[in-house]
Order: sequence, then structure tokens, then C-alpha cells
Amino acid sequence: MKAKILISLLILALASTSLSLCRALSTTQERKSPVVTGTEAPDFTLKDQHGRQITLSESRGKNPVVLVFYRGYW
Repeated sequence: MKAKILISLLILALASTSLSLCRALSTTQERKSPVVTGTEAPDFTLKDQHGRQITLSESRGKNPVVLVFYRGYW
């Protein structure tokens, strides 16, 4: 009985330590504020479906730009 409790506490401590470490590592990345509606979007570069680099500043004023994020649940 004591061994089961000790193992459970050890697993819980390991899980909480791992979670804390993951959170600490993720906060080291630069956090940027979101774009507010009505303001100009910052310049960014992405790859299109053919692998070419597309920059927002290249398309600005020429064509409308629509950025869609798909959540992959398949």
C-alpha cells in the first residue's frame, strides 16, 4: 500500500516538474501582441503551395490577402 502511494506521488511530482519545465521553456520565445482590427498587419513571409516564398509587402496594394489557418484533426 505504501509503495503504491509512493509511486503515485513520484509520478505526480515528475509530471508537474515536466509541465513546469515546458511552460518555462515556452515563455522564452518572444511574445508579440495581436493585430488589432483596423490596423496594418506586420510584414511576414510564408511558403505557398508550390514552395515559393511569399511576403505580405509584395502583395500589399496589388491583391487582397487572405490568411487561413486550418486545424488538422484528420
